[in-house]
Amino acid sequence: MVISFFMSIPQHNHIIQFINYLKFQKRYSIHTLTAYEKDLFSFEDYLRKKVGEEDLVNVAPALVRSWLATLKGENISSRSINRKISSLKSFYKYLMKEGVIVAGPMEQVISPKIKKRLPQFVAKEEMNVLFSAVEFSDDFRGETERLVLQILYESGIRRAELISLKEQHIDFANSTIKVLGKGSKERIIPVGNALLASMRKYLEDKIKLPCEANRLIFLVNEHGRPLTGSYVYKTVKKYLGMITTIEKKSPHILRHSFATHLTGDGADLNAVKELLGHSSLAATQVYTHNNIQKLKDIHKKAHPKS
Repeated sequence: MVISFFMSIPQHNHIIQFINYLKFQKRYSIHTLTAYEKDLFSFEDYLRKKVGEEDLVNVAPALVRSWLATLKGENISSRSINRKISSLKSFYKYLMKEGVIVAGPMEQVISPKIKKRLPQFVAKEEMNVLFSAVEFSDDFRGETERLVLQILYESGIRRAELISLKEQHIDFANSTIKVLGKGSKERIIPVGNALLASMRKYLEDKIKLPCEANRLIFLVNEHGRPLTGSYVYKTVKKYLGMITTIEKKSPHILRHSFATHLTGDGADLNAVKELLGHSSLAATQVYTHNNIQKLKDIHKKAHPKS
């Protein structure tokens, strides 16, 4: 079971069963499980204070709306409120599936509208500068940092997928890597010759480390231990800070850059969807909006009647 943020609250059996369902059957990530649990126990806490009981089964839509209004009054963002609504919708859908309830309270709850934010990305020219002009230290650490950036940008994988990438999942014969994504779904991603050569050399240098390196996980630090999420984040922030002025400088920005550059060069949207491991095409379509906006900006600057 996930460790709760609300350990002082008596844990509701239905919440525990729901979290276990998401963990063992749906195979959600620990971060998603924690978010669901936090939202549900927060709602249960609200019920206890509002009506003096914690019964999540017999809840009227008005109580849900009252909770959401309270959150809005606390200046909780629309995005966060929508996530909490999503948590409740999933929970009550599960209760209906299990036959605990016939109908849930969420059908009459409307999510607040959110202004869509286009994902930030690093320009191609800046990425070229990163790999052609930026100097990395001439040791194993420098080699690791450069390879982290290469893999993130050239494959579009997530940070968690990167640090869990295994040696055995690199197929040099077929120029592919196997990635374990969200929900433990596997996908195969093609790898370019230059990146493949870097990965091959990395394995050779990894064996030469004076310490005994982890041979299960592909990427390790100079002490032979698997990389942490913090290590990857700091590495990306450090080097992107050298080549771009965009506000965000996280590993996910390289994923956005990968997808935006592919769609900008005419890649099939369904193919990009598969490479990213998205469950729906809608999540991938946002990258076409970046290119449309770019065209609009060009038109505005260049067209005499704009």
